[in-house]
Amino acid sequence: MPSLLTPTSTVLGRRMRARRENLGWSQEKVGVLIGIDESASRARISRYELGTHEPPIKTARLIADALQVPLAYLYCEDDDSARLLLALGAMSKSKRGKALAHWLSEIA
Repeated sequence: MPSLLTPTSTVLGRRMRARRENLGWSQEKVGVLIGIDESASRARISRYELGTHEPPIKTARLIADALQVPLAYLYCEDDDSARLLLALGAMSKSKRGKALAHWLSEIA
């Protein structure tokens, strides 16, 4: 994950920014995708990424949907767990069930 982030970023802000940059999207694009007026979208998304403001859960869900990630990914503090959440989110429901069954059998 890039380390060009300010020390005041929240987990949510860091995850948002990393995913947005991975997709090659601007802050404006994410803002518009979640229904923020184009003239205010960059500033609002920037505030979320910097940790200046925390989006309400309803807005965080919209952001997660726009960024094509599970909501839990945005709040996941552990990088390995976050990567697993991304992988699980990309799987079909049946593949996810099989992977979960396999992992659980490995733990037992």
